[in-house]
Amino acid sequence: MSTQRTERTERTEQRRVVVTGLGASTPVGGTAASTWEGLLAGRSGVRTIEDERFAELPVRFAGQLAVDPTEVLERPEARKLDRSQQVALVAAREAWAHAGSPEVDPLRLGVVVATGIGGIVSLLDNYDILNTRGWTRVSPMSVPQLMPNGSAAWVGLDLGAQAGIHTPVSACASGAEAIGYAMEMIRTGRADIVVAGGTEACIHPITIAAFGAMRALSTRNDEPERASRPYDKGRDGFVMGEGAGVVVLESAEHAAARGATVYAEVASQGLSADGHHIAQPEPEGRGATRAIRSAIEAAGIAPSDLIHINAHATSTPQGDIAESLAIRAVLGDATDGVAVSGTKSMTGHLLGGAGAVESVAAILALYHRIAPPTINIEDPDDEILLDVVRGEARPLRSGDAAVLNNSFGFGGHNVALVFRSV
Repeated sequence: MSTQRTERTERTEQRRVVVTGLGASTPVGGTAASTWEGLLAGRSGVRTIEDERFAELPVRFAGQLAVDPTEVLERPEARKLDRSQQVALVAAREAWAHAGSPEVDPLRLGVVVATGIGGIVSLLDNYDILNTRGWTRVSPMSVPQLMPNGSAAWVGLDLGAQAGIHTPVSACASGAEAIGYAMEMIRTGRADIVVAGGTEACIHPITIAAFGAMRALSTRNDEPERASRPYDKGRDGFVMGEGAGVVVLESAEHAAARGATVYAEVASQGLSADGHHIAQPEPEGRGATRAIRSAIEAAGIAPSDLIHINAHATSTPQGDIAESLAIRAVLGDATDGVAVSGTKSMTGHLLGGAGAVESVAAILALYHRIAPPTINIEDPDDEILLDVVRGEARPLRSGDAAVLNNSFGFGGHNVALVFRSV
């Protein structure tokens, strides 16, 4: 290896990656700040769907956006975009402004925005147009709207990013995987700043019907705001949600040079696959265990350094138990000192956007030293041996510390992210 390459390798391996901007649009708030306020207050964003197309379906509720993206975007711009792209652009612009709209060489700016499903609503809408009004009325924007990489592409175009634009598609782990990928882009020297996150907006009769046919969704139609109940004995499935979360990641030296506010360091990611089932987690949580352990080891922290976990906690009977087993397998006795929050109890499950929105929540929990509650736990499951935050938000201890965000997806995709205080 040449001297030049050795020096470059050492330099990039030592690059620390920090968070300098946050953006979100979710069922509990139209911004990162209002989302965070809603989570701390324990406010549910789940409500009945007021659309007659859902009237005969087994599930008639979801976590719908608190602020419609068409209220934020100009109409000509919004009409070009699928709903998942609209909400991604709203969150990305907020995160970029929150970071101070940094000046950066476009060749050193990247974008990684993930999705689990992409522009399915635009695809289905245009299919209906084809069948009812003919092919000449199909939108010329329908292909960019339905492309899974469409959200990343529009964010990249909006910012002029040229270091690389990427779209991980790993079901419900996608948003977290995007943040891990962005971290690696900076660590390996490809970029100085990467805008990263996840988005999803696919509340449609076919997706509700499809997940309902799998028996994956809660059917509490009479009390939708109480339907998502991680860790409760009465949980009966997850609640569909929509939204986006975006973070601005930056090399620590670049952030310091411009005097940026830093909210956390992205310390590590852990990745694994279950190799078990297309839709069910490995019952003992072995794949999740490997991802969590890998993330903690890569971060160079001890389990006792963790003060908070934003858990995947979908409110499915098997999934919640498997994650609990995985956390205890890695943390051991230290588990009892870690405050666990299941924020899907308020937002519903944002699928490809979940890991990114929950990363935003985990970062803010670390920065403000307070953990959001998990709502709707009335009869705790005896098999869930975690210190779950219930009822009210809980203060977290001060000093050097770290938080963990877990995201697991259909197909056995497992992603764990560690964020560290700065």
